Amino acid sequence: MRGEFPDPSRPNMPLLAFETSCDETSAAVIHEGRVLANAVASQIDLHAEYGGVVPELAAREHLRNLAPIVRAALKEAGIHANQLEAVCATQGPGLPGALLAGLKAGQAMAFVLRRPFLGIHHHEAHLYSPWIVGDPLRGDFSSFEPNVSLIVSGGHTILVHVEAELRHRVLGSTVDDAAGECFDKTGKLMGLGYPAGPLIDQLAAEGNPKAFDFPRPMINSNDDDFSFSGLKTSVRYFLRDRPELLEDRQAIRDLCASVQAAIVDVLVAKVIRAAKRLGVNCVTASGGVTCNSSLRARLATACQKAGLNLRLAPNRVCTDNAAMIGILAERKLLQKTAMTPLDADIMPNWELA
Repeated sequence: MRGEFPDPSRPNMPLLAFETSCDETSAAVIHEGRVLANAVASQIDLHAEYGGVVPELAAREHLRNLAPIVRAALKEAGIHANQLEAVCATQGPGLPGALLAGLKAGQAMAFVLRRPFLGIHHHEAHLYSPWIVGDPLRGDFSSFEPNVSLIVSGGHTILVHVEAELRHRVLGSTVDDAAGECFDKTGKLMGLGYPAGPLIDQLAAEGNPKAFDFPRPMINSNDDDFSFSGLKTSVRYFLRDRPELLEDRQAIRDLCASVQAAIVDVLVAKVIRAAKRLGVNCVTASGGVTCNSSLRARLATACQKAGLNLRLAPNRVCTDNAAMIGILAERKLLQKTAMTPLDADIMPNWELA
């Protein structure tokens, strides 16, 4: 069964978006580019004691959170489900059980309401989140321009050439650990809590980024791929041979600053080099790691020096959220993108084309 395009005889109405690719349950209501509601239920506390996301627990928590989160989003937006024009949900990539919860909920709602349904690629939504601006949030594509986009999160580090709206190609990605994964794993080695990325950012502000010289994997490679497993291993052996550093508060701050500098150096160098090579005038960045204050500052400085425009996703839509899923779905609806069958399955390993 396939959903149909919205009926052109009906007034343009809002759409409802679901996002459950990992450990955050989110529902958003989008209308004419405006984010009327973006409700999110985080599972950080649930997974913290395990030092990472437990897929089975994440899936169960999504099932528990979905109904109240949808009700909260509709209430905040001030609409009834019958007023929806379409429904969309993240179809992949992500954790299978987590994806299944949100996708099937969205398909079921579309079926009951007899509305069109659209499955959305999680990373593609990140690509366009830098064009979500303002307070309240809205998608503003009036100044859209071709760009080189960095998607950097706990599970992915991807560099993409966005040639035009809804037309892009992947330049490179991580060959092992993602940048966010490196932040979390090196933080764990330092005895920090989960997720370690925000804690490293906070501690690094009072540390010396030149205190310890860690490797910058693949920073000078002749491609657009990334690798952070070597950096993680270097930190492991460094601390094995100097365990006393973990008893020194300032040394931990310096460690955080030095690890952060190594990761940020690679990310910034790669994205600026790709932008220059391709001759684009704009760089964008999104994903959870884009909340890192050092990355945002270094990208701003590097882009200014290179004469490039920079657009960073607002912190509120850097991490997983349904607002970016809905904004992209609305753009696709406007361009008459084919609808997704209501019996379509999840795509946990869906690669960004």
